Amino acid sequence: MLIEIDFNSPEAIYIQLRNQIVMLIAQDRLRDGDSLPSVRNLATQLGVNMHTVNKAYAMLRQEGYLKLDRRSGAVISVEITDKQDEMTKINDYMEMIVAQAICKEISKDEMLRIVDEMYDKFF
Repeated sequence: MLIEIDFNSPEAIYIQLRNQIVMLIAQDRLRDGDSLPSVRNLATQLGVNMHTVNKAYAMLRQEGYLKLDRRSGAVISVEITDKQDEMTKINDYMEMIVAQAICKEISKDEMLRIVDEMYDKFF
């Protein structure tokens, strides 16, 4: 698994780990049913504390990207239980991004181009 932690980043390590796993799922490099390394193994590979990996895995589970099972460990399982709820969450995230764009004088057309380019990157 290609995860790289930037120890100089102001972003928390568990957030970096969570974000990179979500990106790997979006890029179809991790798929439903794929197993992730155990907390201990991934922590050792990355040179981070086990609690950091555990926190990232717990966050991914809570967000519906992972299932944690004592026998099979962490398994990718992208669950969409309520699409409207997911749309509401995305809307909440995007509202702040759009507000920041407006403050930085980024136009609606420029924002739409950015989103189009991002989708193209994944498909």
